[in-house]
Amino acid sequence: MTVTPRRQAAAPAHPAAASRPRGRPATFVRGRWLRTIPGQLRAGTVLVLLAVVALPAVMGMAVRNARDSVQTIGHDAGPQVVATGTLYFALSDMDAQVASVLLIGREHGLGIGYDETLRVYDRRRAEADAAAVQAAQLAARDPDLRLTVQEVLQGLGRYEQLVGEARLLDRQADHPPGRLPAKVVDAYRQATDLMRLELLPKAYNITLDSGANVRRSIETQRSAVLSGRAWVALTGTLVVLLLVAGQVFLARTFRRVLNPALVLATVATAALVAVGTGLLSAQAGHMRTAKEDGFDSILSLSRARAISHSAFGDESRYLLDPARADTYEQTYLDKSLSVLYPDMGSRPVNLENYYATLDEQVGAYTPGKPVPFLGLLGTEARDSGASGPEADQLARTLNAYRTVLDNDRRMRDLAARGDHAGAVDLRMGRTSNAILQFGAFDAAIGSLTGVHRHAFDEAIRDADGGLRGWRALPPVVAAAVALLVVAGVRPRLAEFR
Repeated sequence: MTVTPRRQAAAPAHPAAASRPRGRPATFVRGRWLRTIPGQLRAGTVLVLLAVVALPAVMGMAVRNARDSVQTIGHDAGPQVVATGTLYFALSDMDAQVASVLLIGREHGLGIGYDETLRVYDRRRAEADAAAVQAAQLAARDPDLRLTVQEVLQGLGRYEQLVGEARLLDRQADHPPGRLPAKVVDAYRQATDLMRLELLPKAYNITLDSGANVRRSIETQRSAVLSGRAWVALTGTLVVLLLVAGQVFLARTFRRVLNPALVLATVATAALVAVGTGLLSAQAGHMRTAKEDGFDSILSLSRARAISHSAFGDESRYLLDPARADTYEQTYLDKSLSVLYPDMGSRPVNLENYYATLDEQVGAYTPGKPVPFLGLLGTEARDSGASGPEADQLARTLNAYRTVLDNDRRMRDLAARGDHAGAVDLRMGRTSNAILQFGAFDAAIGSLTGVHRHAFDEAIRDADGGLRGWRALPPVVAAAVALLVVAGVRPRLAEFR
């Protein structure tokens, strides 16, 4: 009988091997540690710390956008665009001064004087050069704008050459005021046509295009600031909610009412978020003020001043070139309408109706009430308040403009009656205060521009001041909050050791 040997039982595992815990990576992957209070506490702490780290990052990005926008409008492109507005003014006034020089003839004491008129011309030439430099800097990345600037500079050289020829012929002719020989008129026509038909439109477009680019940039950056404010509020709210949730967890788990460190962390975070969102709201407001009450108005009034000087020069051109008198009268009307356009209803748009309607509507104008006229000064009137420095200065500017137009009307009446010499005397101030009164209007519009420049500078100054210290403050507060979180949680973890 064959006996089948019995299979031996398997040897028992080594006791140490049976009690050895599984590896930590496996335990972490299985997630069993989250079922323990220490694991939950550690996970919550990591989550809070990640959110705390994200808060200064988000806030730093929003503050950086605000700083970039202030730099653009207040220190870089904004002032440069304002400076380019001087280019149009300087060029238009250069041509007006040349017209006055030629109109004076041999009586060098007329107007502000022959020598003083030439000094003004040279001053405007220097201003045009400086403005062209600013325009060239703005055009560094814009080939079309750069080409326009180059064409203006090249054209200005040709213009000065033509003016030199006209002045030489003028001195040789030794003519009485307002009675220019045909060869002098022909030489000046070439110069003024170059200025009016080529240089001034290009100079106007330089300011218009670069101003539009800056406005778009400002709006884009302001939107980024407001978007950053929303992200700061959202991230800050998340951090506060996590801190409150941690406080509730500790209170329920460890039977403690408050954790002082987490309370301080919550208060510090809420304060940082409140101050940060308030700062970003203030920065958006400063940008809006700088753009609307400062930048836009300064450019608009700069154009109004330049166009007014060009129109004042058209009066001289009207007298020195009778063959083109109708043309210069129409251009004077067109420029005047762009400065201030009254509602003439169904009446024909001509100088006679313009004088009457403007005198009536400006005379009845009251700050804060509906504005019946358009144009650059009409826009200014709509945007100004019912009282304050801006409203007062605007009223003075409008009244000064009424006086300028009244002088123009009187001059043209004299010319229409055949009293050419009387019209020249009135225009050049021999029998009137026409030049002084135009100077008063120019000073008034300059003072009005100064009101807006003050608003612009103040907004930029407030924006710069509000951003001081915000490079360091969010990281410092976030680091303090992180330390408080760790300090609040660590004693509770120690209870499990």
